[in-house]
Amino acid sequence: MKKPLWIPSAERIESANITRFMKEVNRRFGKSFSSYFELYEWSVEAIPDFWTSVWDFVDIRASKTADRAVEDLNRFPGTKWFPGAQLNFAENLLRYRDDRDAFVFKCERKPAVRMTYGELYRIVGRLAGSLKRMGITRNDRVGAYMPNITETAIAMLATTSAGATFASCGSELGARAVIDRLGQIQPKVLFTVDGYVYKDKPFSMLSDVKAIVEAVPSIEKVVIVPYASEAPDIAGIPKAALYSEFLGDEAELVFEQVPFDHPAYIMFSSGTTGKPKCMVQSVGGVLINQMKELILHADLTREDTIMYMTAPSWMMWNWLMASLSVGATVVLFDGNPGYPDLGTMWRLVEEEKITFFGTSATYLNMLKSRNHVPKDHFDLSSLKSMGQTGSALSADGFEYVYRSIKSDIHFNSLAGGTDINGCFVMGCPILPVYAGELQAPALGMKVKAYDEKGKHILDTQGELVCEAPAPSMPLHYWDDPDMIRYRDTYFAVYPDVWCHGDYVQFYSDTRGVTFFGRSDAVLKPSGVRIGTAEIYNVLDEFPEVADSVAIGQNWESDQRILLFVKLAPGASLVDDLKGRIRRALRDKASPRHVPAMILEVPDIPYTHSMKKVESAITNIINGREVTNRVALANPESLDYFEEILPLVGMEPRMNATADMGR
Repeated sequence: MKKPLWIPSAERIESANITRFMKEVNRRFGKSFSSYFELYEWSVEAIPDFWTSVWDFVDIRASKTADRAVEDLNRFPGTKWFPGAQLNFAENLLRYRDDRDAFVFKCERKPAVRMTYGELYRIVGRLAGSLKRMGITRNDRVGAYMPNITETAIAMLATTSAGATFASCGSELGARAVIDRLGQIQPKVLFTVDGYVYKDKPFSMLSDVKAIVEAVPSIEKVVIVPYASEAPDIAGIPKAALYSEFLGDEAELVFEQVPFDHPAYIMFSSGTTGKPKCMVQSVGGVLINQMKELILHADLTREDTIMYMTAPSWMMWNWLMASLSVGATVVLFDGNPGYPDLGTMWRLVEEEKITFFGTSATYLNMLKSRNHVPKDHFDLSSLKSMGQTGSALSADGFEYVYRSIKSDIHFNSLAGGTDINGCFVMGCPILPVYAGELQAPALGMKVKAYDEKGKHILDTQGELVCEAPAPSMPLHYWDDPDMIRYRDTYFAVYPDVWCHGDYVQFYSDTRGVTFFGRSDAVLKPSGVRIGTAEIYNVLDEFPEVADSVAIGQNWESDQRILLFVKLAPGASLVDDLKGRIRRALRDKASPRHVPAMILEVPDIPYTHSMKKVESAITNIINGREVTNRVALANPESLDYFEEILPLVGMEPRMNATADMGR
């Protein structure tokens, strides 16, 4: 029988937001639910009643409400949520305007910078006024190429207050990766910085910014925040102005009211099969789902201080921003979390009295491998909950948290995706925590594991699916009017059922869920989604490389990238070529794109329609059976990958601190 690592106290259960929500559902609908899973089953069967109850409980602010939660519930995809409702995304995040801290920003060893809710409201008004004078309306897109700093959040809030759509790329991406994303959606304004700081050293981004502006002709204004230096030279950047120059005078903040399904964010897929897909996500859908997750699953209140180790390229940044709607204090961190020492994050928890700290499996595994015990060095008494996502954490990792960080803590391991800007499976503050298991399916998410025949399975690994629509699923892809690519992405495997591309196992005893990694070709080293096309685009510049394939290998409770190259005649895979490939990937994509190993391969598998088949190689390298050899034009190419298994299984030389870098 499984032994839980943590059991919530009776007092914690009674005071939890989700307990209050359950009591409200019981009163409103004449139910007598007393457990999470009773509430969950109702949430995925009585879907309209559930989402209406969430709307009321989290107090969505709207100028016009809907007369029903959903129409066309059986239309999947294409369900319409809260038809007729009118609201504004930023208005819901800026409902508090007092002297409590909204943001605390920390960059490595520099002093923390604070901003109250009142100050945030006023500066968003000033920036929104500037956008309005530029003519930005609900029909426009605004882009960001920014680190995790306060100005990034201000830009998002000003954009969405005007009803415009916001899309962000983190400063860890290279120019080409940003162009591949923002170039598709044609933003009118680009918010960016002059550079970033890493290990106390400034690094300029201005050459990348110039390349982006020159490649994306829709950009009419570039707003540059001085970050790496106090007075950057921006003379060479077309259409550029410093943030202080662009920021207008004090102005009344007007919240443009838009329909529930109006676009708030455009999020980007990893670009596995080409340029990243642009996922258009709704104002109301993202808002109600993220508030549900933060209030009910993370148990966030106005009294909390929350932090997540994230960047604006990752949906966890968007998730963190929604914490403003609760009135919590949001701590932003930029830089190396291991600099100047392993205590950096825990010192921040102690100093800012953080109550919810979010991180990745990679970070926790690095601490564990170095035998770092935060509880022995820091006062972590404020810490009530920890979040963890990005990649699967082993049972040993769960045990490390309770052994070395804090024994009385709600460990909220969660999983979902950029696709839904939220979670399919996550924590619950009134359930026990078991090693290696996410506690439960998220409320309103009708998720299961399917086998290859589309049969629901328990206690066996299968594909993660969602059998019913949810509000934060994308409205559509950008430039996909017939939703052909959308359907091909999520509905091609099981008709009328969303297939997410993760291998999972649902347990019949605890009803928890374990994740075993991606089942598609997306790479996720350190939990960061990377599309193989971004690697191939860089490799295409090397005349020595005729073809290449990159796959993710499960390794040390994480994932590492293996790069296989088919060389041009006369070329050799010498150390110099390997070094140039690594440098190019680091400079033009990001350090996350740099492979752990580069190996020469005689041939690369393709389908008869000349599509590269990463999944077959991934299965071989990770010890899974290849079942689609007949679909290959050259199935003999797989023989090589089976022969090199002993080689790729060797212990790599890993630098855990560098792995956290940009």
